[in-house]
Parts: sequence; structure tokens; C-alpha cells
Amino acid sequence: MQKPKPWLLGLLAVLVILAVAYVGFYFLFLDFLVDYWWFDCLGYGWYFFQRVSYRYLVFGGVTLFFFLVFFLNFWAASRFLGTSPAEAEKKDKNRTRRYRDMARMFRTGSMKIYTPLSLVLSIFVALPVFEKWEELLFFLFGPNAGTKDPAFGIDVSFYLFSYPIHMLLEQRLLIAVAIVAAASLLLYIIERRMLAKTDQPLARGARVHLNILALILAVLVGWGFFLKRYGLVFTSDHMPLFYGPGFTEMHVTLPLIWAAVICWVAAAAGIVYYLNFRRALFPALGLIALFAGVFALGNTAFLPNLVEKYLVLPNELSRQQPYIENSIEATLGAYGLSDVETRKLEVNRIPWGQTTESIRTNIENIPVWDRHLLEDVYEQLQSIRPYYNFTGVDVDRYEIDGRVQQVNLAAREINLDKLPGSGKNWINRHLQYTHGYGLVMTPAAQSGEHFMKWQIRGIPPVSDFGLEISEPGIYFGQESLEYVIAPNDAGEIDYPEGDSFAGTDYTGSTGIAVDSMFRKLLLSIYFRDRNIFFTAKTGNDSKILFRRNIREAVNHLTPYFNLDNDPYLVATDDGLFWFLDAYTRSARYPNSEPFDDHNNYIRNSVKIVMDAYNGTIDYYMADAEDPVVRAYDRMYPGLLKPLEEMPENLRAHIRYPKDIFEIQMEIYTKYHQTDPKTFYQEEDLWEFAHQNPKEIREIGSQSMRAYYLTLDLIEQDHPEFTLISPMTPNNRPNLRAMVIAGCDGDRYGKFYVFSFPKGEQVYGPSQISALIDQNTEIAEQFTLWDQVGSEVKRGRMIILPIADVVFYIQPVYLSAASDLKIPQLQRLLVTQGDVVAMDVSLEKAFDQIRNRLHRGGHPTEPETPQASAPDQPAGGGQEPGPAEDETL
Repeated sequence: MQKPKPWLLGLLAVLVILAVAYVGFYFLFLDFLVDYWWFDCLGYGWYFFQRVSYRYLVFGGVTLFFFLVFFLNFWAASRFLGTSPAEAEKKDKNRTRRYRDMARMFRTGSMKIYTPLSLVLSIFVALPVFEKWEELLFFLFGPNAGTKDPAFGIDVSFYLFSYPIHMLLEQRLLIAVAIVAAASLLLYIIERRMLAKTDQPLARGARVHLNILALILAVLVGWGFFLKRYGLVFTSDHMPLFYGPGFTEMHVTLPLIWAAVICWVAAAAGIVYYLNFRRALFPALGLIALFAGVFALGNTAFLPNLVEKYLVLPNELSRQQPYIENSIEATLGAYGLSDVETRKLEVNRIPWGQTTESIRTNIENIPVWDRHLLEDVYEQLQSIRPYYNFTGVDVDRYEIDGRVQQVNLAAREINLDKLPGSGKNWINRHLQYTHGYGLVMTPAAQSGEHFMKWQIRGIPPVSDFGLEISEPGIYFGQESLEYVIAPNDAGEIDYPEGDSFAGTDYTGSTGIAVDSMFRKLLLSIYFRDRNIFFTAKTGNDSKILFRRNIREAVNHLTPYFNLDNDPYLVATDDGLFWFLDAYTRSARYPNSEPFDDHNNYIRNSVKIVMDAYNGTIDYYMADAEDPVVRAYDRMYPGLLKPLEEMPENLRAHIRYPKDIFEIQMEIYTKYHQTDPKTFYQEEDLWEFAHQNPKEIREIGSQSMRAYYLTLDLIEQDHPEFTLISPMTPNNRPNLRAMVIAGCDGDRYGKFYVFSFPKGEQVYGPSQISALIDQNTEIAEQFTLWDQVGSEVKRGRMIILPIADVVFYIQPVYLSAASDLKIPQLQRLLVTQGDVVAMDVSLEKAFDQIRNRLHRGGHPTEPETPQASAPDQPAGGGQEPGPAEDETL
């Protein structure tokens, strides 16, 4: 048989080596390298190495600690092996020689025996700690919270940061010492059997070593019992009444834990004493029996149930009152609700002479469009091209014409799935259609008597109000965007211009350079796309942009932050920016009721800003009192900037986020009852206000969740951007309170409760909806519109408190019955008390209410507000004819 040629074997060996190197590089180093490039292009290269190195430093440190535990104990044990006298060797020469040889090897050959053994065992014990490396970082970096838990008077940072690590270390140390003790005992038993042949005792050092291990084991077990008492602050046995320990836990369970600790220490001491001196066996057995009895009582429900049944339940309020107070205090503290300011709101009939000016001021910013309907209008009228898409409508406030106005706005992002089939080629998707362009903005206040008003519209963006955007390109946003290479020789499409396109070149600061064949090769492997390597359209300044979705990018940078579900767009003279709120959470705040199945602490501690053109991401610390975010700031210095460093033109657009507000309000519906007796009886339990669930024309959820509104309720004649949540009594339709979160300036994050008197009937949304349904004139108009082929929809209700008066505002939309449905704001319903009015504008509807109340005996009649003049056409509707201008 012919031998293979040497060059063929060499080639085969090279191919095998290359294949192994490729597989190893792909699985081990490629992700690491590309990740580093991406972090570094965002300015987080050092943070990347911190993030990667921490886990291995933790693993290395913990493994070293347990390695020393095993190594030193095995080394100590080896000092007392192989000491059998000569007489024993004569009696059993061969067996003893083998044992002595093994003992000698164990004693002198540490690198061969107990070093690798200790390393293997230490890795086994340290692995669970490695898996929880971030919790260990909290243990090392966590600051004091400055708040003590009511049960034991310990700073809550102990529960947030230290308690879980104490529990974990106690378990792992117990396992490690048990392994060491078992191995040492086995070796010493063998040694003792050899010595027993000549009636020689075991070396004194061996006995001391075993005693020390036994005492350490006893201390670790006792430590475990001791730590159990801190777990009482997380008991949920008294839910749904309150969270945390109650009378039974503090007067039965806790004493039993202390008794178990004491009995265990006594029993362990008795056992050690007996094993060393062979005396006091019966006292030792008695202590063991006593410990077993106490342990059984503490770990069964018999005694707690007995106390609960015969002592607590017959006198529950008096027994549990201090623990209810603890739960209320802790829960309000955990959710940042301890400093809520409550104000009484006396409801009056309208004193028109005093409130007309307030009405005029406040209705200028009423958001009368539902966001999802407004998105349809934007799509139909301002998407311009089929591959553009609006990814949601945002609510904000801007200074326009010298005054702050509430607006709706949306980014015009690119959606390549909307390209025609032949247009979905690689060059279009990755080189030319690289970004979205511009935005649209409309005032929140609109009327049904003319078309939509636009503050920014078109491509390029045009504004009749002096609003300018220096860089309207949107390379980063909310769409699920693929990677792009920009700039490139194929030429990027900036925006449509007549029958052609305006071109552009990306000049942003972020992106991974693709300026060499080596980088193109690595990136083509990473993205599994050979076109990256073979394309000739890249240049020396080309960069690959990926992770262009804001949530994806932030999650990859800081996976430990919980992100808000609603990023929002901010337009400034410097360009377009995405704001994203981030939350810190914990499941270990003592005595606090969880808002889900796990977490019972939450803070909106971080504001994240992403440049829509560059993709740069900045983190700002919004709550410096949050111990969790302060721990992250210590772990990763330089990651979080002080909020004061945020540019002023961006800071003016910070708002309190809905997600955390609704979580806080869910908790507050119960925990606003700070009096234990009221809390126990649930006499003033609240729930979110609801619109009429039977009203088929309502849009979306019937629950009136929080909404943004600009009004002067907090400080008269000082309108502010606020977040509002109306509340009704539990299972009752009338309005009970309105909770407001400030969004502007020093009032950001402060809560105000405007409470209506419990003895006074203030109509709730479902009752107002019933009043509207009963109005024959409105019903006739709805029927008329239905008959002419239009679909009538009633939008979300807005509750508008002005001075001491509560108004309800509800928009009425029409959309065609055809396939092309562009919603049109047709009328506005305004209700005050029992009076309902519907007109084409808020001004006219308020005039109707004023006139009707005046005829009912209110002599003061202000000047009639003038309806706003028709604006230029745009926005989902036809110019109203004479019949539509008539007041109902």
C-alpha cells in the first residue's frame, strides 16, 4: 500500500489545526472581541473589562478562600499520619508499610495529592457563589440605606445586600467544613486502628484538630438557626391583611429560634465533652432531646396555629396593631410613598367669575386625542413613504411661542419590512436605507371644527412655530433594526425628494470600524453574513452599526436595570434623543408587601438618554437616596452621571414614568390607610377609576390608567406637567381621590393626593358615561352619524380639576366604514355635575355648561371664550360644513 505523501499529511494537519482554531476562536473569543469593540465605541471600554473581570475575581477569590480551607486542614491532618510505632509494624509488616508509604506521600507530596484535591473541592463549593457574583458585589459595595427595619432595628441595607450572602456563605461553609471533617475523621480512624494494635493513643494534635472542626460545625449550624430569625420579616402568612411578622412570629416563632440556638450550643458542647472525656453521657443525651423538642416545635405549625387560633384571632386588631403599623410604614417606604402630601378638595358648583380664566388657561393643554388613534392619523398623513413607520406617540411639553404647551410627537423610523419584495436586497437593507428621518408634532389641544394642527410635519421637517432640528436622521430607535454599514460607497438615502432621493453620509461617533479585511472577516463570521467580507462598497471611514434598538442596546450594556416599557422622543436644537427610564428593584425589603410575586422594592433611579443619530448612551442618577443605585455607582464608577450634568435642554423634558407610578398607585390604593384600624377594616380601600365597561364605543381598556396633564392644581396660576391617576372607592363608582405626580423642577417625583370628602357624592367616570348615554340629543347625533356610514368612537375620559370644580372631558371620533379609516376628532363632550355638553371645541362646550348653569340660578356670567381659528388642513378629516358647526 502506497504511503501518503508528506506534504499531504502536512496540509491535512494544517487544516485540522485551522478548524480547531476557528471553532475555538468562534466560541471563545469572537463574541468577546466584538462586544469589546461595541462597548468601546460607546465609550464604555473600561466598564466592559470591569463587568467581565468582576465575576472571575469573585470566583477566584471565593475559590481561593475555600481552597485554603481544604488545603490547610488536609495539611494539618497529614502532620498526624504515619506515626505508628515499630511494634505495630512488626505485627503487620506489609500492611503497615503500605499505609506508611501512603501517609508519607500524603504528608510530603502536597502538590500531588491534597493540592489538586483541595482545588477540585473548592471549585465545587464555590460554584453557587460564582453564580451569584452580583449579590456578592452588593455585599461588598452596598451602602447603608439610613432606614431601620421595625422588627429588629437593623438598617435595611443588611437585608438588601448582606443577608442573602450570609445565608449563602453559611451553607457553603457548612458543606466545606463537613467535607473536611468527614475526610479528616476517616484518616484519623485509619490511623487509630493502626495505633490500637499497640494500645497507643491517637496523637493529641489529631484530637485537637477534630475538636476544632466539630466546634466550627456547631457554630455554623447555630449561625444558620440565628439567621432564620431575619427571615421572619419576609413572612407572608398574614396576607392579604399585611406583610411581615405578626404577633405569633414575634412572640412564638422568634423565642423558639433563640431557644433552638441555645439548646443547640449546649447539646453540641455536651457531645464534644462526652467524646473527649467519656463522661456526662446522660446530660448530653438530655440536651440533645431538649434541642430536638425545641427544633420540632419551631419547625411545625402546631404551636403557632394554636396561638393564632386562641390568642390572636379573637383579638386580632389589638394583637396585630403594632405589626400592621410596621407593615404600613415599611411598604410606604419601599415604594417611595412616605412623603405623600394630602390635600382636601371641596367640590363646589362653578363660581364662574373666579374660574373662567383658569378654565381658559387649562383647556389649552388638554390632550383630546387617544395615542393609538393619533398614531393611525400620523401613519396615514405623515409617513410619506411606505417604508417609514411611527413607533408610538409620545406626550411631552415644549416652549412654543413663549409659553409651555403640551404636545404629542412621534419619530418617523424606518421599517425595511415594508419595502417591496424586490427592494429587500442586501444593498438596500444594509447600505442605503439606513435610517429614519424626522418627526411629527401636534398640540395636545385640538378641536373638531377644523383640521389637525401641526407644529412639525413633513420631510424635511417643517415648523411654522420656529422649531428646528439640527440633525433629523434616526439611526437608533424603537424599531427592530438590522445592522447597517455607513458611510459607504453605495450612498445612503437620507430622505425622499420629489421623484428622487437626497443622499447623506453618516458622520456619527459610534460604530465599529470596518477599515480592514481582518475586521470584515471577523464581522462577517459574527453576523454570519459573507456579504460583509465580499462587498466592495466600504471605505476607510465605514462603520458597522448594530444593536440599534434602544432597549436592546441598554439591556446589553446594563442588564441589571429593569427598563420602562415606553421610551419617548425628545426634540432639541441639537437633534433627536430617546429617553428611557430604568428601575432598581429588590425582593428583600423587610416588611414590605410585594407588587408582584417577587419584588417588594422599586425606585426610578436612572434616566437613560440615547442620541438617535449617534447612538451614544448616557446614564444619569435620578435618585441619589436609593441604596441600590448607589451600590451600582460604587461598583462601576463613572457609569452613572449626576442628574445635574444632563444638558438643560434635555432635563426640561424629564417626566415621571407611568410604569412605576401605576405600581406605586396599586400599592397606595390599600396603604394610603395609615391608621391601623382603618387599614384592618379596609374602610377606605381604593381602586383605579373605570369607565363604563358596557359602553361599546369606548376605546381600549376600561380602567382609567394614569395620564399626563398640564394644569395648575398643585400651585394656582402655575401650570405644571403632571401625571394623574383617578381613584374610586373599592366596588363603588363615585370619584374618591386624584393622585398627582409632579414632573417639573423641584416637584419631580413628589406625590399629591387630592381627596374628595367621603360624605359627598362626586360622580365617577362610569356614572358620567351613564349620564352621557341618557342624553337624548347626543344619542340622536350618534345615531345620525351611524346612519351615514361613519363609525362613532368615544375616547378615553379625562378628569380635569380646576379650582374646586371637577370636569370630565371625552373626545368623540368618526372614522369611515371603508378600508381606509382615518379617525377624525368630531366633537368634544364636557360634563360638570349633572350637566352634559357636546360641541366642536372645548371652549364652546364650556360655554354651554356655563349658560345652562346660569339659567339654573348662577347669576355670574363671564365673557364667552372665543373658539380657536381654523388652522391649515392636516389630520384626518374634512372641513366641517355648516351643520357640523351648530351647537347641540
